[in-house]
Amino acid sequence: MAQINDNFIKIPATYLFSEIAKRVNQHKEANPEAPIIRMGIGDVSLPLPDAAVDALIKAAEEQRHAETFRGYGPEQGYAFLRDAIVANDFTANGLDIDADEIFVSDGAKSDTGNIGDIFSVNNRVAITDPSYPVYVDTNAMGGRAGEPNEQNVWSNLVYLPCNAENDFVPQLPTEKVDLIYLCYPNNPTGTTLTHEQLKVWVDYAKANNAIILFDAAYEAFITEENVPHSIYEIEGAREVALEFRSFSKTAGFTGTRCAYTVVPKTVMAFSENGEKVALNKLWNRRHSTKFNGTSYVVQRAAEATYSPEGKKQVKALIEFYTENARIIREALEKAGYTVYGGKNAPYVWAKAPEGMSSWEYFDYLLKEKNIVTTPGAGFGLSGEGFVRFSAFGSREATIEAMKRLEK
Repeated sequence: MAQINDNFIKIPATYLFSEIAKRVNQHKEANPEAPIIRMGIGDVSLPLPDAAVDALIKAAEEQRHAETFRGYGPEQGYAFLRDAIVANDFTANGLDIDADEIFVSDGAKSDTGNIGDIFSVNNRVAITDPSYPVYVDTNAMGGRAGEPNEQNVWSNLVYLPCNAENDFVPQLPTEKVDLIYLCYPNNPTGTTLTHEQLKVWVDYAKANNAIILFDAAYEAFITEENVPHSIYEIEGAREVALEFRSFSKTAGFTGTRCAYTVVPKTVMAFSENGEKVALNKLWNRRHSTKFNGTSYVVQRAAEATYSPEGKKQVKALIEFYTENARIIREALEKAGYTVYGGKNAPYVWAKAPEGMSSWEYFDYLLKEKNIVTTPGAGFGLSGEGFVRFSAFGSREATIEAMKRLEK
């Protein structure tokens, strides 16, 4: 008798963004002419940088000829991209990362979910609340989350509330934890941690033999000086932290798919018998076994974003979405909303009107204003009463949506 992994039937039947898509489709069917503006899922709207497209085309043409054809590549990523990542994202910023500590993949979502493969089911996991749903759901699938209650709060997860009362700065857990998910700039709230605030977590991890899983997918949107772009800016982080980066939101690769994870060789965890084991070695083994590598043409496109022209074009993309975030934030504030984020991130976190839940306000905005947002409750218990606005739409749609809310 074939048996399933019962953990899969414990998690919600639908993923957050699948539920949003279902409600939007129902609204469209009932109102075919509705001028819907999508500010929910964090998908980009501008095309890929010209430098990346040119590199894609050139690489695709290489695949036409026997002498330049590429089949299987290295699972960890081609040296040309790993070297470019090290030189531009780390060495240029005074950070010591080696090319064999970089693992190229098809997306940060995949890596933040799959990283659990190399960790024991017995680890106690801490997750900021609200948080990106993948952190919770994949730990539940892996058997580390325990049992959910009626509010979808899991018995074995340690939640770190981030709210207005603590300025969205998570407090250290009162019980010992082993794995800590931190996402900064934060998805969904758009808030950040300073160097000093992040150092508190690195110090905790060192003192407690814990590992920080640091999601830096939105680091390119940082504008303030005291906000770290990488956790490796913090002394000691090379011993306790893995970092996830993505080309999706920086260079518009949401449909092209390319990201990378940094696993320093100095990060250690423990086997069941207490032996220290390098996580770099384990992740390399997992990566090589379950992944055949990101496609050659996509890696050439990613490499091109580090060229002089590529950097200019990526910078223009970031500035466009950053301006959208400013427009959203200032328009909502003018309309009387309480808002957070939107300064170092492409998301604005807005409080729903008094007496309305996140999903109630989501439905109101969809049905009355034809605006799609993301309900905060979908990101965790502490997200209740908020909605997230994405700045990844067109300028015209962003301005129009804000006009509708002014009314």
